[in-house]
Amino acid sequence: MKVSKKIMAATTAVASLVGLASLSGCGGSNSAQEERPDSIKIWYYEEDTGAQGKAWKQAIADYQKKTGVKVNFEKKTFEQIRQNASQILNSDDAPDVMEYNKGNATAGLLSSQGLLSNLNDYVKKYDWDKKITGSLAAPGKYDEKGVMGSGDWYGITTYGEDVMMYYNTDMFEKYNIAIPTTMSELEAAMQKFKDNGVTPLSEGVAEYPLQHLWWQLVLQKADTKLINAYQRYDGKVDWEGPAMTYATDTIKDWVDKGYISKDSTGLKAEDAGQNFMKGTYPMFFSGSWWFGRFQNDVPNLKWKVGLFPEAKKIPGGSGNIWVIPERSKKKDAAAEFINMTLSEENQNLMGNSGGLPIAANSNKIVDPKSKELISGFNEVIKDDRLGYYPDWPTSSLYDELDAGLQELVNGTKAPKDVLEELQGKYDKGVETSGVKQK
Repeated sequence: MKVSKKIMAATTAVASLVGLASLSGCGGSNSAQEERPDSIKIWYYEEDTGAQGKAWKQAIADYQKKTGVKVNFEKKTFEQIRQNASQILNSDDAPDVMEYNKGNATAGLLSSQGLLSNLNDYVKKYDWDKKITGSLAAPGKYDEKGVMGSGDWYGITTYGEDVMMYYNTDMFEKYNIAIPTTMSELEAAMQKFKDNGVTPLSEGVAEYPLQHLWWQLVLQKADTKLINAYQRYDGKVDWEGPAMTYATDTIKDWVDKGYISKDSTGLKAEDAGQNFMKGTYPMFFSGSWWFGRFQNDVPNLKWKVGLFPEAKKIPGGSGNIWVIPERSKKKDAAAEFINMTLSEENQNLMGNSGGLPIAANSNKIVDPKSKELISGFNEVIKDDRLGYYPDWPTSSLYDELDAGLQELVNGTKAPKDVLEELQGKYDKGVETSGVKQK
């Protein structure tokens, strides 16, 4: 059932006046809150060997020890939560704390439906807004229509993300190829690998990896006007302009030249990452969330990272966000757990595990590779180079981008036809969401 924030707020106010609900602490709700719960339920989808997984596992142990509250943890998959979040959060099975994807189409949509708790009071209580600032704060705040960047707090991130190139340095050395720093060098390197019978790019077209590459190519030519139109509905998106055309034509060109395998249309993100870890492909363009896994899972693999050549903006933003479902009766306990994940100790652990913490003590990050990663991300933030992600604007765009790019790689649709279809899907999604373009 779709419930607007105004209706939800009015219901809560009436309930308070007539004594139908007993509210405690900061956790205002239309259901009674447990003052001293003996347990809370937490869901997230991070791998145990990744930086967030390591840090949050420790946070659970520290929280239980400090509070005496038992944590009932359930690991989910990204796709489980992405596809079923609205149904889950509108049921009695909702957790008390959940990792959720940020953006208008996900957290924004659910906040506009009244399914997420307003976290303003907790932000004030724990000073979270002093740790989460600037472009990292934008994906945690949504207005009444679910548009990110302003309004109330509905999500709290504990880390940052960016998408970058991973290079297998052994393979580059084997074929005497230099790590590219320009687009012409990148294409020359890919051609040389192809000449030696090696497909250069590990891809997973069935999920996000190719979306992120396509968006990076858009960002190579995009100006601020296009990014704001696409992400924040501030103007009309030019789907026939140079940025969209260049990105889509380039993907088609790289497929035709064999830089991207047509067989990757059925591969998912995990497949692409595993293929890079096996040493099958020399390059993988994907997120910083792989960094800790590569360090932990393939210690003998020689690799390095770098921003996409000549990138003005890069895909990325804050990490996924903690949300507290509106149906939770343990909001205060849930907020205390979130605060534990923002403690300096937990943030330092994340940083030393290959993550991008937002509130770590840089002097406590001892791993050289992690220190370099964090330093690079801080420069991206400083220079305002985050271009967010391509699926954020509408709730169906993730699947629509996957489908369109699969047809592009398969050769069943020309670039112009793919863009025309994506434009129609995007415009329909924006219209359905109730957010009109200017």
